[in-house]
Formats: sequence, structure tokens, C-alpha cells
Amino acid sequence: MASPATEVEADGRTVRVSSPDRVIYPATDTTPAATKLDVVEYYLAVGEGILRALRDRPVALERWTSGVHPGIRLATGRGDRSDAFYSKRVPQGAPEYVETTQVTFPSGRTASEVCTTELATVAWCAQMGTITFHPWPTRRDDNDHPDELRIDLDPQPGTDFADAVRVAGVARGLLDDLGLVGFPKTSGNRGVHVYLRIEPRWEFVDVRHAAIAFGRELEKRDPGVTTKWWKEERGERVFVDFNQNSRDRTIASAYSLRPLPGAPVSMPLSWDELAEVRDPRVFNLFTAPGRFAEHGDAMAAIDDRACSLEPLLALWEEQPTELNYPPDYPKMAGEPPRVQPSKKVAAHWDEDGARVD
Repeated sequence: MASPATEVEADGRTVRVSSPDRVIYPATDTTPAATKLDVVEYYLAVGEGILRALRDRPVALERWTSGVHPGIRLATGRGDRSDAFYSKRVPQGAPEYVETTQVTFPSGRTASEVCTTELATVAWCAQMGTITFHPWPTRRDDNDHPDELRIDLDPQPGTDFADAVRVAGVARGLLDDLGLVGFPKTSGNRGVHVYLRIEPRWEFVDVRHAAIAFGRELEKRDPGVTTKWWKEERGERVFVDFNQNSRDRTIASAYSLRPLPGAPVSMPLSWDELAEVRDPRVFNLFTAPGRFAEHGDAMAAIDDRACSLEPLLALWEEQPTELNYPPDYPKMAGEPPRVQPSKKVAAHWDEDGARVD
């Protein structure tokens, strides 16, 4: 029998939470079970931080409506049915206070996505089964010009979180040398993310090129770093996922829960704190609110300065060699062939990377 609905207050608005006792995260050896109400109350507890991460941005919602249980998988495409899925359009029945903004996908199609302007919207999304928030790197006034560069340090098989932390330290030095200001956070899994607020005067392709240039400079400074797109070429290194800066590619926001056992959180930290972290799972639904209450938001100053991409774009111009886009993208100008290097037959491809029949 479903538990009766309850209500929570979110900055002066009342948000109804149905089935509040539904278990979203089963208990683990180190954490108790977490209910839907626990998830909603978590986001209210870190409200200032999650709003800073989402405010005025288009947001795709990663919804686990039945909870994060064994056997439930995340649907990956249209027609793929699952109890966990992405909502890239505002869900039906949204309250009047849930605002929207229009985005354009790489295909040219458009959609109205949730645009977070207040904490009640976050609470309502959590009530709708949202575990993870995936904001665009743009603001609603101009969804074609990002105001955020995102550096995604993704450990490959044979590497781990400690390697990502080490590379983040190298990235910190590179940012300092370039006169740029970055803010790190754990991914909530094995990786590390570094965000830079930038002037919103470049298009997505320019921001992506800046990320490629940054990754290539990291490769020069640390042999444990790679920008190779094909997994078979990455080896046991930390991959700089430059394509996270492509249009309609998003990363779990700061303070987002992740759909993993123990309800881990993508946790903003100072650079010095990050260097001391051994297990990112210590930041979770149960521990993050207390840390937030005591220390505040480690990204509180991210909006204080918008950096220029010019130093990174100058590095790109030194080696303006395009890399592969995500596979669901249309073929992009200058992109190399979309075929695994081990399967490539040179005679089947022209100099522009187009298939020759």
C-alpha cells in the first residue's frame, strides 16, 4: 500500500510529494536506505548550491521513478523503455512556477526544457523521480553561446579516482599558467570535473575546441592523460572528454545525486580539499548537507569572474586538427572518419573523412 502524500516547503512554495516512503536508494553496508522524501529534502538542504548550478539554465532530468535498484537500467534512446530515463522536455503537468526555455539540438529539432529559477522547481523535479540534474552550459537568454567550459577527467580501465585527482592537480597548474580560474568537483563516481565561467561570446564549436586544446596541453604535462576518442587507443590513462562541451552534451551538476549505491553526490571542493580525498563516496545524500551547512558552497565564487577563451583558442590554432564528435551527431566539418582505427581501411575514406563506396 502506497504511503500518503506529504508536503514540503521550498522558499515559500508548497510542493506535494507523492509516495514519500518509496525507497529510492536501498541500504548498503555503509549507508541506510533513502526514500523519495529523503531525496527531496536533500535538495532543499543544499538549495543555495544546487540553484547556483542550475539557475536560468536549460536542464535535462535523469529520472529514476522506481528508484535505484538492481536490474533497473537507464534508457539510452527513443523507444527504449525503462523505469529510468532522461526527460529532455518539460514533463506534462508541471506547476505554473516551473519555467521553461527553448533549446536546439544538433539535429535542428527544438524542445522546451525545464529552466530552474527557484528552489520549488528543484523539489518538484525530485518529486517526479529526478535523481540527477543535467544543465546546459548556457543561460536562458542565449542558449547558443555557453558561459561555462567543462573539463571532464574520466578515468579509463586500469586507472581510478586517485589518477583523476592527480591529473586535476596538473590541470590546476595549467589553468594558473593560462590566467584562468577553475572550480573542481567530484563527479560522484570515479572522475573529476573542473568548471570555468567564461564570457558568453563564443559558440559551442569554439568552446569544444578550447577543451581539446586544454586536453592536449595536459597530455604534454602528464603521460597519464589522453584525448583519444576511440577507447581502443586510450590505454590506462585519464581521458579528457572534450565532447562534453558539444551542444546538448551535459554533465551532472554540482550537488546532483548519482544513481549508484549509497547515493553519492557530485561534490564541489576546494583544490586543496580535492587533493586529500581518497574515496569520493564519502560525499553522499547523508553527509553532504552537513558539510554544506558547515562550509558553504565551494563554488560560491564561480560567478565572480568570467574568463576569456582566447588563451585556449590560441593553443587550438597551433594545432587545429579536428577530433571526432559524438556518434549521434551529423557529420561535422573537418571531422575524421567515424570508424575504429583498428577497422579502418585507408582506401575506403577520402581526405575529408567521407566514406568512399
